[in-house]
Amino acid sequence: MPSLIEMTDMIRAGIGGDSGLGKSLKFDLRGEGVIHIDGGSVTNVDEPADLVISISKSDLEALGKGRLDPMTAVIKGRMRMSDMGLAMSLQPQMRALFSKLI
Repeated sequence: MPSLIEMTDMIRAGIGGDSGLGKSLKFDLRGEGVIHIDGGSVTNVDEPADLVISISKSDLEALGKGRLDPMTAVIKGRMRMSDMGLAMSLQPQMRALFSKLI
């Protein structure tokens, strides 16, 4: 499993100059750190975000590799979102982002 820094670097490389979300996003990795995405900026700084997704690092990796379905993760409590309405409106952009994660 990649380290937090390696995972952050992979996301940064996958996003390039712009995440395409139009909103800021933070992955709260449940005690293993955070990955904050705002436009083309990807950091490990724990800043406020429009959407916070709480998920373990291993589940985030599984999402990126397509081994974990986002809806299954939500239903089973493996992924929580601060604003489900915003998450649903960003669903196409989130799919594209998840495909770049790992």
